[in-house]
Amino acid sequence: YAGHQYGGFTMLGDGRAILLGEHRTPSGGLVDIQFKGSGRTRFSRGGDGLAALGPMLREYIISEAMAALGIPTTGSLAVVTTGEKVYRESPRRGAILTRVAASHIRVGTFEYAARRDEATLRALADYAIDRHDPELVEAPEKYLAFLKAVADRQASLVARWQLVGFIHGVMNTDNVAISGETIDYGPCAFMNAYDPGTVYSSIDRGGRYAYGNQPRIVQWNLARFAETLLPLIDPEPEAAVAAATEVLEGFPAVFERYWLAGMREKLGLQSEEAGDADLARSLLDWMQKVRADFTNTFRDLSAGPPVGERYRDAEFQAWYARWQERVGPTGPSYELMRSVNPAVIPRNHRVEEALSAAEDRDDLSVMHRLLDALASPYETRAEHAEYRDPPADEAGYRTFCGT
Repeated sequence: YAGHQYGGFTMLGDGRAILLGEHRTPSGGLVDIQFKGSGRTRFSRGGDGLAALGPMLREYIISEAMAALGIPTTGSLAVVTTGEKVYRESPRRGAILTRVAASHIRVGTFEYAARRDEATLRALADYAIDRHDPELVEAPEKYLAFLKAVADRQASLVARWQLVGFIHGVMNTDNVAISGETIDYGPCAFMNAYDPGTVYSSIDRGGRYAYGNQPRIVQWNLARFAETLLPLIDPEPEAAVAAATEVLEGFPAVFERYWLAGMREKLGLQSEEAGDADLARSLLDWMQKVRADFTNTFRDLSAGPPVGERYRDAEFQAWYARWQERVGPTGPSYELMRSVNPAVIPRNHRVEEALSAAEDRDDLSVMHRLLDALASPYETRAEHAEYRDPPADEAGYRTFCGT
């Protein structure tokens, strides 16, 4: 496949992934089974095609967490060590991840096909439509409808990321799955203190893929996808561009609709009013000002009047009174709030703890305890209390893609 990486186009080969094939599930659906880190192929661009244990376990942990949170994701079936060394900054233990997905077709796959010939592009598009949007097979403008469907899935997906504070970290076009699943958990992380400018990836020095930029970046990525489909949308270039542009320009409104629907649930609102978006953003503004923890603030609100020194702040008290007025005498739906505001997320320091124990001491028990907590993220369980606390200090924390 290919892809725009940090805004520049690159022919990527197969990275370090090998697609083994399709598997028919008991319910009749198709999934792709893929190895990641099993070695070089003739498409590896000179890389070794290998993976180290730590990054593969990170992918396993985060994909399990995302699934439990109800966010569409590729799945990790297994991580196995190879018994060989992988050389990065230092020798690391080699490992192979087995990944499952609705498909591994990305925007970058279309970029690759579009640079070959139109027949290849059309074959890929027809296959993808048949697999992911079969209701569009006979549609009169099926390629334009396909663009709309992919854009809608991406709007929904990234809205869900924003609502739990997830930062993908490497939103290149080769990491945008047309199925609408989250794919590739390299330098990803979950935000602690709320700040739209939060970046953890060591290579994202300009903040291109910061938390607050994710909705705009996915729109940019969809523009690259639309470019590949232009010859299929309409043989007249101007007409094709006009049709695709209309879809892209409508993306912010589609995203906002998904985000606001989710934010209403996070605030326990059971109806829609015009001022709801401003109510939500006012809370976020206060959270940013006082560096409140994103996850814990919403969870605290889910338990009734929040307690603690931070919540005595005059600005928060004013917001709280406004919220209470909005929900009326019956109050917010705390049950709804607790069903969408997680108590437990894969805190970065806990993930690093688990990876260090596995890599340095061959101890998987730390990871298994973490996975047990992440399996029920919306439950408040006493034995998982330690996983709810943010790190004492996260200054300078960075994540790495592991390639």
